[in-house]
Amino acid sequence: MEWSTRELAALAGTTVNTVRHYHAVGLLEVPERRHNGYKQYRVHHLVRLIRLRRFAELGVPLAQVADVERRQTLALHGVDQALEADLERLQRARSDVAAILRENAPPDTPRGFEAIAAGLSAADRSLVHILARVSGAEHLTRLRAMVVTEPAGTRRAFDDLGPDASEATRDRVAALLTDGGPHWRSPETAPPALRATVAAAVAELYSPVQRDVLRRSSSVPAE
Repeated sequence: MEWSTRELAALAGTTVNTVRHYHAVGLLEVPERRHNGYKQYRVHHLVRLIRLRRFAELGVPLAQVADVERRQTLALHGVDQALEADLERLQRARSDVAAILRENAPPDTPRGFEAIAAGLSAADRSLVHILARVSGAEHLTRLRAMVVTEPAGTRRAFDDLGPDASEATRDRVAALLTDGGPHWRSPETAPPALRATVAAAVAELYSPVQRDVLRRSSSVPAE
């Protein structure tokens, strides 16, 4: 019995492109061709292809197929560990997606900021993205607390600062930002290794007036 590439793929429940890829990576022997130039697959090709598809179902990466075939179940322990890590990642992702949907937050919201993300300005969201990515666990916990507990009125006052904001307004908003302690936008609240990064982000993300208020807030004594 002989089959064409399309027939072989159909029997194994896969696609012609998958068969060709297995040929390309050396996992499936390229068969002889008929006089008309078409490949002629035989039973051992079908068995091999079915075995490869089973490895794929088990989550065995193509690069590890030879190792699994050589070391049998011993090599599957490594595959099992990788699958466990994938399951944990997927569970975290599902939990994050559920929180984003529940809070109607932007889809790219970092974990833990879902409840507040929709109320942040574009600049604040951008800074949160940077800080959430580069911060260690301890600072990230503090950051979340500072962002979530920042009064909505303080945030609006900072967001509403226009180019013609008076000196009195700037001083008032600077005092609001530091009411109760340093605010989360200040490089001074970041770990020393991250302060230059935060300073560069602040310089690019916020308006000149907002940057002036942030500078003033760094000199306002905490109450």
